[in-house]
Amino acid sequence: MSPPKEPALTPELARLLRMVDSGDGSAFACITARREHGVKSVDVERSQLAIVLRGTKSVRCGQQRLNYQPGDLFVMTAGCRLDVVNRPDSSDGRYLTVAIPLCEEVLTAARLLWGHPIQQTAPAISKVPLDGFADEILAWADAVDEQHDAAARLALTSLTIHLCRLGYTTLLIPPAPSTKDRVRALVARHPEREWRSSDFERELGMSGATLRRRLVEEQTCLRDVISDARLACALDLLYTTRWPVKTVADKVGYQSAPNFVRRFKHRYGLEPSQIGNT
Repeated sequence: MSPPKEPALTPELARLLRMVDSGDGSAFACITARREHGVKSVDVERSQLAIVLRGTKSVRCGQQRLNYQPGDLFVMTAGCRLDVVNRPDSSDGRYLTVAIPLCEEVLTAARLLWGHPIQQTAPAISKVPLDGFADEILAWADAVDEQHDAAARLALTSLTIHLCRLGYTTLLIPPAPSTKDRVRALVARHPEREWRSSDFERELGMSGATLRRRLVEEQTCLRDVISDARLACALDLLYTTRWPVKTVADKVGYQSAPNFVRRFKHRYGLEPSQIGNT
């Protein structure tokens, strides 16, 4: 008996797969994995979208539990924390998702064009059928391929407003400003750097005492924020490259690979090699 045929790809899924295979990924993140694995407590720092292309994904956010498969649009609002399980496709052993961050230019334009009160009733994460956004997705993919940044942002703005019409206006709420997020953003630009308190004092324009006090008010400390930002960068690299664990550790400022593995496992609940891309 012959094996069952895979369902035919929709035009937008087929287009995204071609884009992933041929594009440079500068406008999106191509998340891949070769093994089933779970990651705990992943912070979503800005509103973003993701589209599963291969395999399946299970996500828990607070009391919410959602399952995603190819053809689902994964909507995430800024500030949520996720527990995730990614499962590769049984036919080719690959998990593949396109993650599309909604940059501040897109969100600002969407807020101006929306022109209505922003409701906070939508859940932190949502699952929406992708086929309802085919025009916007195809326009965005074409603009990315043509390296037309303005057209790509315009397509994402249109997609965001479409989501707002369906009730997902929570995407437009800007995250509350925090010293922790400003520190994380600085570390994310150069995670390999040997950061010192004086570096942040100079960059943020505040004294060391003020920096420490504000972080204490946010229930954290500078060492923990730096470590968390570096490990978040490492998670991105493990998903988007096939670099060895030692190389990833070095890229995010860890001279000792065993120390990096230990800290990564403590933070995310799995060893780096379990993602399966190295």
